[in-house]
Amino acid sequence: MDAISFGTDGWRATLDTFTDDRVRVVGQAVADYLSEEGFDDPVLVGYDARESSPGFADSLAEVLSGNGFDVVLPERDCPTPVTAYNIVDRGCSGALMLTASHNPPEYNGVKFIPSDGAPALPEVTEKIEANLREPDLLPEEEHGEIRREDLVAVHAEHARSLVDADLSGVTVVYDAIHGSGRGVTDALLESAGADVVRLRCEDDPTFGGAHPEPSAENLVGLEEAVDEHDADLGVANDGDADRVAFVTPERGKLDENLFFAALYDYLLESDSGPAIRTVSTTFLIDRIAEAHGQEVFETPVGFKWVAQGMKEHDALVGGEESGGFSIRGHIREKDGVLMGLLGAAIASEDPFDARVDRLLETHGDIVADKISVDCPDSEKERVLSDLESELPETVAGREIAKVVTLDGFKLLLDDGSWLLVRPSGTEPVLRVYAEASSEERIEELLDAGRDLVEPLV
Repeated sequence: MDAISFGTDGWRATLDTFTDDRVRVVGQAVADYLSEEGFDDPVLVGYDARESSPGFADSLAEVLSGNGFDVVLPERDCPTPVTAYNIVDRGCSGALMLTASHNPPEYNGVKFIPSDGAPALPEVTEKIEANLREPDLLPEEEHGEIRREDLVAVHAEHARSLVDADLSGVTVVYDAIHGSGRGVTDALLESAGADVVRLRCEDDPTFGGAHPEPSAENLVGLEEAVDEHDADLGVANDGDADRVAFVTPERGKLDENLFFAALYDYLLESDSGPAIRTVSTTFLIDRIAEAHGQEVFETPVGFKWVAQGMKEHDALVGGEESGGFSIRGHIREKDGVLMGLLGAAIASEDPFDARVDRLLETHGDIVADKISVDCPDSEKERVLSDLESELPETVAGREIAKVVTLDGFKLLLDDGSWLLVRPSGTEPVLRVYAEASSEERIEELLDAGRDLVEPLV
């Protein structure tokens, strides 16, 4: 049980640690938590496209059923946001989702999603961790029912009601990277009238030998296909399709910060409301908000904090630079399937590159990037403590105007650029982020950040 730890987004580990016995322990802990909190409605158990996921899902279903809960399993692997939406649509007590997201095939993971469909906050996961114990099942006659149902259709119907777009004449290349978005995101785009060219949409639990991560180096084929098919847009999802990435004809892979800006700009054409962004996400969102008389609220990194901010401020949109977004009227969980449709809807009205060019011309150029510095998990707290006493007065030749300590240390510089150092919640590294108005300035800032952190590790 000591091996089980709920981090930023559930418990994730390699399969030598992520065993069936430990998964069943998590199932018992969730069953205990739900019972303690007075929940008795059915529980969903979703799972991604990994070879090990269906078996783990069956084990969780057995434990939950053995504690008296009715359990709904999907007919096939499905995206995390599809599972999350079904919790709310069906009035479920919550869900357990088997996924290691963008990690390679030798990983798996599990996370609990509460009854509101939003990511679990620490107060919930801490109670679940405190409940970890061997399964203790009721007599068989008291077990709940386990059944399989289609989860995709109701999510697709809801997505189409939120994004009422006619995509006739729009060509989209969709790359599932063999993840759970295959047959879901592409089908949704097609249902709205788009001509869809499919890449890596075959069932392959090894993800074709790649990580199911929509990074620039992993989307070269998507860029080539967008060019080859003269497509309006390329869309890709990560392994469990809660995140999204886009490829445009002129820019190639679009910086997620720029998609966020285009998304907010598009939504503000017909609605109003604040935006929620993480501390690592672009200030371009703030400039767009100010121009429309709106507010922006900053949160720590992690979509659970974005979701909480969306609830507190009735936000129009919430997002993070890693590709997770949601909008008002939807569940407060990042949804790469819905965003694929919404991105195509934006492109159908105005070429993405033209919209982004216009935003940068109006609000100023932004360039953002990040690097990682190796740091054992056990040393992260010490390094950040040491960094606090080692903060310089200037960074890359500019004075520090303000230090934000919402999540790590964000150094706002007097030229409008910024540098952020924070611990990763999923890997043994420190993240160093920077934003400025040019590539050259970004390199200077990231070098300065590395020089600041590495001696402390």
